Amino acid sequence: MAKRRKTSPAEDVMDLVAMLPWWAGLVLSLASYLLLHGVASQTVAPAAAPAQIGAMVTHTLWKTMATVGQYVLPILCLAGAGMSAWRRKERKSLVNAAVQSEASDALDGMSWREFEMLVGEGFRLQGYQVVETGGGGADGGVDLVLRRSRDAGGEKFLVQCKQWRAFKVGVDVVRELYGVMAAKGAAGGFVVTSGQFTDAAVNFASGRNVTLIDGRKLHGLLREAKAAVTRSTTRPAVPASAAPPQASNCPVCAKPMVRRTAKRGANAGGEFWGCTGYPTCRGTRPIP
Repeated sequence: MAKRRKTSPAEDVMDLVAMLPWWAGLVLSLASYLLLHGVASQTVAPAAAPAQIGAMVTHTLWKTMATVGQYVLPILCLAGAGMSAWRRKERKSLVNAAVQSEASDALDGMSWREFEMLVGEGFRLQGYQVVETGGGGADGGVDLVLRRSRDAGGEKFLVQCKQWRAFKVGVDVVRELYGVMAAKGAAGGFVVTSGQFTDAAVNFASGRNVTLIDGRKLHGLLREAKAAVTRSTTRPAVPASAAPPQASNCPVCAKPMVRRTAKRGANAGGEFWGCTGYPTCRGTRPIP
């Protein structure tokens, strides 16, 4: 991805808050105001002796900064919360547009930033917690960091997005991500592109914990993830004793699994749990 331009401290604060859910930004805004307002409201005691002048000056400086910060920081947090809400809406719109399109080349019309947001939302729909790093920095070009939603302190996965239309993603990109995964102790990684991969890249990823997702596969995964979410929200409520079973991890590679429908063979029309790493991993589990 393209490198991010240099930003001011205020923009950095808004970007950090925008990575959180919008409601968390509102909580931070209120908390920062209450904290700084408490400091700004304190009375500075005059120095009774020369030795107390330093403490008085320090207290005065903190009071002055808090007086200004009690308004500036909450406003920045509110702006970040607004950015978070807007990005969330934009992600959903991107997924809907991609899913409703009949052609995989619909991804080619996106900017690199939109493509990164689309990929992140696709992983969210599959049950991951997603942190957008921006890529292009000292992290080796990693754009997203994933964790399973129910295991926030557990294994992490790294994602590199390549919104390349005219060129195939080569083995150097995959090898670079594999090296970063080892350095950061990641359990696995994904390289996602709107285009295709070279044969050398596919061969290098084969047998390693790196999953390659090209434009066609991404388009299909978005459709499946969106359909799974739609089914889960429209399915009528059932008693707890009759609740559908939860998918466990893949028996082959331990990645999360999603509900799929067999399209051919003797079990056509039947549902089963399929590995999110398909087709690199073809692990399945039956649905009782």
